[in-house]
Amino acid sequence: MDRSLWDLAIEQSTLSKEAENVQSEESSIFLVGSKNSGKTSIILRFLDRDEPPKPTVALEYTFGRRAKGHNIAKDVGHIWELGGGTWLSKLMDIPINHSTLLHTTLMLVLDLSSPSELWFTMETLLNAAKARLEEAIQEAKADDPYIKDKLRKKAWERVGEEHQDKTMMEPFLIPLVIVGSKYDVFQDFDSEKRKIICKTLRFLAHVHGATLQFFSIKQEQMVSRMRGIFSHFLFATNASKTLQVEHNKPIFVPAGHDLLQQIGTPPLSDGDIGKVQARTPMELWKVAFCNYFPQTSSNNPAKVDDPAKDPQFAEPAIDTLRSQKDEELERYRKLAERRAREAQQNAFVAS
Repeated sequence: MDRSLWDLAIEQSTLSKEAENVQSEESSIFLVGSKNSGKTSIILRFLDRDEPPKPTVALEYTFGRRAKGHNIAKDVGHIWELGGGTWLSKLMDIPINHSTLLHTTLMLVLDLSSPSELWFTMETLLNAAKARLEEAIQEAKADDPYIKDKLRKKAWERVGEEHQDKTMMEPFLIPLVIVGSKYDVFQDFDSEKRKIICKTLRFLAHVHGATLQFFSIKQEQMVSRMRGIFSHFLFATNASKTLQVEHNKPIFVPAGHDLLQQIGTPPLSDGDIGKVQARTPMELWKVAFCNYFPQTSSNNPAKVDDPAKDPQFAEPAIDTLRSQKDEELERYRKLAERRAREAQQNAFVAS
């Protein structure tokens, strides 16, 4: 009773402002993954935009809003998308930086219909993201020396600090969602192939402390569940705790809700297990998966569609000039080839 009403009013005002600051903190989702895996379609469905997806050239940005009530400012959620598969991973520097570490979610979209690129894409992009996170953490330490400890604590809170698989897990330092896209194609795969891919993705998601969801733009139930995931990480809505691990159904596993014992062992025969040179469970799973699905690298800029030839980026004056230069280059190439042949023939005659 030694505090006046004025003291209480000041305290209440301060608490209100702090709460307002927390609520107004803007979150981000950063989508990376396989080329043509449906990242843009996922974003469009979340935003309820009825429009055909366009190719993502490099790094694109959009945002979503959520109304909180009458005369109350809307929450804003930032959405970044990295195009080009794996070869533009250096652009991660923009969405992942020292000021976004505490409120950014990484969404890794993997094409279930192309298992021959799945492990390569996952490994390349997650390694690039980990490296960028470490750089951003070092940048952030100037203002917050304990930033990495905070991120690690939040990561274990998402998974469960007393999880029975704790010694086998290394949770990603920011929230991670792994999406297996094109489930409508995947569901027609041979049962054994589906089982191996499902077990492998469950293992990868579990040891990284990630949420795992299979997705198809053609199945409304999965679209609805994806909206729920977006809303949870952008606007802190309640997350679904539904668990679905049957390989004959679309997988959905919230972070920390799986068990290594239930996932089982890597798809290797008893004879092969003794021959494989692997120092960690991750290496063992990699060998097993890549033996079954030999990987092909998609990290090649030549395989990326040329935006200059895309009708949506048409510029008549520039395109005409570009066409003229292409013709000049082709004439020069043919002339150079002809001169090289003539020089070769003259050298042969002289000899």
